[in-house]
Amino acid sequence: MTSTAEILTSLGEQVRQVRIAEGLSQVELADRANLGIATVRRLEAGADTSVSTLIAVGRVLGRHDWFETFDPVGAGPTPMQLLRAREGLPPRPRRVSRNRQS
Repeated sequence: MTSTAEILTSLGEQVRQVRIAEGLSQVELADRANLGIATVRRLEAGADTSVSTLIAVGRVLGRHDWFETFDPVGAGPTPMQLLRAREGLPPRPRRVSRNRQS
């Protein structure tokens, strides 16, 4: 099973490779994605990042295929549900309002 750290490292390497293949510097990628240079450096280094950062970078690099397995309309399981299932964790319990009247 692949750890989160391994996935982040692989993702960062893929971003770096695509950026270089596109002839962009880290500064250019950061500018086009409306991100700080430190954010791009952290992403490429495999550090923890946000989904919005990944989406911004993916759009600039033309890598929409990175997101094709996600289901943005909610018809299927969420990425977190898939991750929990893959790691053998139980589904997250649903919250119930305490103000519910029976």
